[in-house]
Amino acid sequence: MTRVVVLAGGVGGSRFCLGMRAALQGRADAGSAASAPFTIVVNTGDDLWLSGVRLQPDVDSIVYALAGVNDTERGWGRAGDSERVNHELQAWGAGWPWFTLGDLDLGTHLARTGWLRDGLTPTEVVARLSARWPLGARLLPMTDAEVDTYVTVADPGERTMHFQEWWTRHRAALAPVRFENPGIAAAVPAPGVAEAIAEADVVVLAPSNPVVSIGPILAVPGIREALRSTAARVVGVSPIIGGRVVRGMADVCLTAIGVETSASAVAAHYGARAAGGVLDAWLLAEEDAADADAVRGLGIHPVVTPLWMRDLPTSAALADAALAAARATS
Repeated sequence: MTRVVVLAGGVGGSRFCLGMRAALQGRADAGSAASAPFTIVVNTGDDLWLSGVRLQPDVDSIVYALAGVNDTERGWGRAGDSERVNHELQAWGAGWPWFTLGDLDLGTHLARTGWLRDGLTPTEVVARLSARWPLGARLLPMTDAEVDTYVTVADPGERTMHFQEWWTRHRAALAPVRFENPGIAAAVPAPGVAEAIAEADVVVLAPSNPVVSIGPILAVPGIREALRSTAARVVGVSPIIGGRVVRGMADVCLTAIGVETSASAVAAHYGARAAGGVLDAWLLAEEDAADADAVRGLGIHPVVTPLWMRDLPTSAALADAALAAARATS
């Protein structure tokens, strides 16, 4: 069995994880779906407390996607959800009027919050959430610590807000000065994360936002070191196609940290393992083939391949390409 670990967050991460599950289940050595052929280390940097409940947007997006109950049109939440409770909260002036909580989604948040209040850790809560459906993967939060992301913006003077307010309410229109995860320096990887990376054959950085999805995972002390020391090949998938972000406002995030919106610049941001970074190989789109030499110059093996995840077959093909890139660099 090929032991695979995927670092992921957001819609791109969810789609890639669906593809990886399909790719692994299609392999003769993958075993059954119930054997959890791969581990997903999920970003929890965009978690938050709202109306007294704990939300984990990236965890829920990946759980819902693997369970087949996600809203594919909106890209978040449950399919066919209603919003009666959300409307009632707004009538009371509670919560955020620009942050919609579906009724089914609230059921998840209430269950999570109750378990946390009972003393369960986030890792144990994610395991309970995952047990409801046959996901074909083991999900682990990046850490059990609360390390929510805050954005300092110039508006015109500097002020700080939760990432979800900046992302959802303002649609990243306020120029960010910096992104911070208070408390992350004292955090540790969630139980099983470092071990999964150490025991893996392949580790993949999904095509998620490099700054606010993959960035917080790598910022947890011990995870970057685990990636550098593992015997596995570490493969990254570019979130840039044709010099543009695929979804969301990752370009605004990259600009804020001084990284150009290009496939080669994001590869340089992650860096080659041989030079103290985390990558052995980098998948970049056919539209960005001209960047391959620059990636190679970084000491990272470039693989030019189709990156568009239009459906499950194309997502699975991308996951297969990532696995093949790992074999090519072994």
